[in-house]
Amino acid sequence: MQSVMSCFLSVRGRLSWWGRAGMLAGGVSLACLGSAHAAGDSGNLTLQLLDRVNTLEEQTREMRGQIDQLTNQVQQQNAAMSKQIDDMNFAMQQHWHAAPAVPAPVTAASGMTPAAAPATATAKRSPDDVLKAGNDALLQHDYATAQADAQQVLSGPKSPKQIDAQYLMAQSLAGQKQYRQSALAYYDTYNRAPHGQRAPSALLGVAATLVALNDKASACQALDKLSSEFPTPAPRIKAAELVYRKRAKCS
Repeated sequence: MQSVMSCFLSVRGRLSWWGRAGMLAGGVSLACLGSAHAAGDSGNLTLQLLDRVNTLEEQTREMRGQIDQLTNQVQQQNAAMSKQIDDMNFAMQQHWHAAPAVPAPVTAASGMTPAAAPATATAKRSPDDVLKAGNDALLQHDYATAQADAQQVLSGPKSPKQIDAQYLMAQSLAGQKQYRQSALAYYDTYNRAPHGQRAPSALLGVAATLVALNDKASACQALDKLSSEFPTPAPRIKAAELVYRKRAKCS
């Protein structure tokens, strides 16, 4: 059975493992995940590769967050400048034409001016609200919406909620049968909090996606890591582990 890491090391200078465009600096992809050969490789080589790719992805994510912050600052500055220009134009018109001010109409139902009403409608959702909506979408098999909600939380400020968002991202990718990207997302969930509540489920997700890719040797490595780091997992985790060990034909 071919393993991911041996394929990755066999072609020097070629790191095309994961297929997500622009996801990693240098164009790292997971093309080798399902096609590498196991010429005597041992240990957790696949998981080491996942760790390396995950580090690059984290750096890319941080750079993207900084770019988003700078973009937001520029937009806010442009908006403030436009408002100042509009205020100046309005003041000049009032000075020259002395037009009487017309009060804004008030809606009969709410007593709010039309300008005030959209403020409530456009209020931003909290990370908890976004994650709840994403998990509801996941249950409805709306994987694209679940992925978008997970990405929204991941693109925001760093917080413990991002671990849940990363796990939701992995699930949504698996639901779309994007198993290579899902394996990385699951391992990223584990790597963010190796001793956290999501860690056992994340390692199980890595194994499940590797089984789906028919990389049984690497799946067994992930399951061995799960059993060694979490010898007494929850019953549902243990039951699923046994199922995937059987599917991967682990020794």
